[in-house]
Amino acid sequence: MYFDKELHGGYNVYIDAARDDLGTMMDVGLLVMEPGDTYAICDGEKETAVLLFEGAVELSFGDRTILADRPDCFHYEAFCLLAPRRTKIALTARSHVELYIQQTPNDRDYAPVLYTPETVQVQHAGANGELMGAMRREIKTFFDYENAPFSNMVLGEVLNFPGKWSSYPPHHHPQPEVYFYRFDYPQGFGAGFANGEIYETHHNGLAVINHGFHSQCAAPGYAMCYAWGIRHLPGNPWEKTRIDDPEHAWLWKPDANDHIFKG
Repeated sequence: MYFDKELHGGYNVYIDAARDDLGTMMDVGLLVMEPGDTYAICDGEKETAVLLFEGAVELSFGDRTILADRPDCFHYEAFCLLAPRRTKIALTARSHVELYIQQTPNDRDYAPVLYTPETVQVQHAGANGELMGAMRREIKTFFDYENAPFSNMVLGEVLNFPGKWSSYPPHHHPQPEVYFYRFDYPQGFGAGFANGEIYETHHNGLAVINHGFHSQCAAPGYAMCYAWGIRHLPGNPWEKTRIDDPEHAWLWKPDANDHIFKG
């Protein structure tokens, strides 16, 4: 399932689990703020992840207050806050700010964690010329089961280079997943393949993936950055789980390019 949304100032709801979680078991939204705007989060039994896409924002949580500044998500690494239930989070915009917010129930208590540009895990996938560079991208992980087993969620970003593919070769996993798309130009676009469907992706669009193999690509000339969020299944956490489509598993072979005609 994929949908676009016309944004307004304040919190823009994409998924409201109280009404319909679309299989994700999460709440998802985009918070848009202007200089001087404030916003408070304190959701009783839900843990919260706040990911800064762009702008300068003051974050207060627990006994800490920090200023996070990220001009854009294409040239600068992220700030991402993960906070347990009953944590009061106060946000104050110092510029135009856009933040991705993801929440899910979690009865575990833990100390809030702020992931910074210095702690982001980055995998330079497809950087060695595999498939003639067609699947080169940067996979960034803020937290997952490996470094945050106390959380019921996973959150990261992928920087999809123009004209390249990601989530590729096609794969699936039993845990539901959400993709939230950003493009370096607002008219940018791409294509997604999931749930047995093909959909066109746009700036600030959202895809819900709850079954089947999935993959995607960005149109030439347009860089795409998307947040990827996963909710662990009870008793079945996402542990970098990847089940490749057997029809396309041969693409992992070192000589997968050798059949291509070079005239």
